[in-house]
Amino acid sequence: MKRFSVELLGMGVLLALTIFVSSSMGFVKIPTWEVIKIVFSHCLGIKFSGISPLHASVVMDIRLPRILCASLVGGGLAICGVVFQGILLNPLADPYTLGISAGAAFGASIALLFGFSFLGIYTVSLFAFIGGILTLLVVIYLSSTSSGGISSNNLILSGVIVSAILSAGISFCKYLAQERVAIIIFWLLGSFASSTWMNALILAVCLTGSTVVFIFYYRELNVLCLGGKTASSLGINPQQVRILLLTVASLLTGVCVSFSGIIGFVGLLIPHMVRSITGPDHLKLIPLSLLVGAILMVIADTTARAVLPAEVPIGVLTALIGGPFFCYIFRKRQVGF
Repeated sequence: MKRFSVELLGMGVLLALTIFVSSSMGFVKIPTWEVIKIVFSHCLGIKFSGISPLHASVVMDIRLPRILCASLVGGGLAICGVVFQGILLNPLADPYTLGISAGAAFGASIALLFGFSFLGIYTVSLFAFIGGILTLLVVIYLSSTSSGGISSNNLILSGVIVSAILSAGISFCKYLAQERVAIIIFWLLGSFASSTWMNALILAVCLTGSTVVFIFYYRELNVLCLGGKTASSLGINPQQVRILLLTVASLLTGVCVSFSGIIGFVGLLIPHMVRSITGPDHLKLIPLSLLVGAILMVIADTTARAVLPAEVPIGVLTALIGGPFFCYIFRKRQVGF
């Protein structure tokens, strides 16, 4: 446990350094040391000399909210992937397995198609969140048996069915949008370009609450990985725990997707990578996956924003990198080379 604490602290420091370095990169080049002074000046009220007002505005108003949102979404999707793989007993499960992302995308498409704006910039996020939650309810209803139980296979199959239906609905929305179809496509590809401090605050609150719940139930998650019968024999109600964790993970997924759009492979890859280091213990797996997911998402967003010649939607970049990498991991495990 002492070694794990050191690893956790090291990953936390690495995340902080990644955020500072990322904040210095972009069209306006800002030294990393000046970024650190700007952040400490705003957070602690310490006055530092030599800080450019332009640089301070760029860091605090534009870059830092976007980078924090990227880190929070990356961490949120990563721990949701850990929980989904644990409760569904499927290593290929991720936050989008149950169709939550498709539901959020459909809700956002409806808002963009009809031009709803009664909540300003948060209207699309609200519709996306509602779409994700309604999808979860439909999936749970379809997968429930006559005895009231829910099996992992039924959940996955129901999620695939609902996702297929919603994907057709999204395509229909694109058809109806005509000249406004670019707006829907841009949202579906995923981006942190419109991130604000309020977005970061909402994400931070939701991520903190969900992480507390997941860690509180880490023992139950460990036992659920052994199978429902084993969990029942040890005094755990697998259906109750599965529904609770499934609901919390889906809510967190809905919040992340509503602010970022569709970003794939993060919740699928990160748990695999971290599990090979920490093992199956969710007490270690959850917090470390959160930090690794946050770091990799910040790196991916920085690459899309400041490294490539033109900004690429973050969802496209994660799919292009994550897809082949996951194929490699999957094949390596199959043949053992």
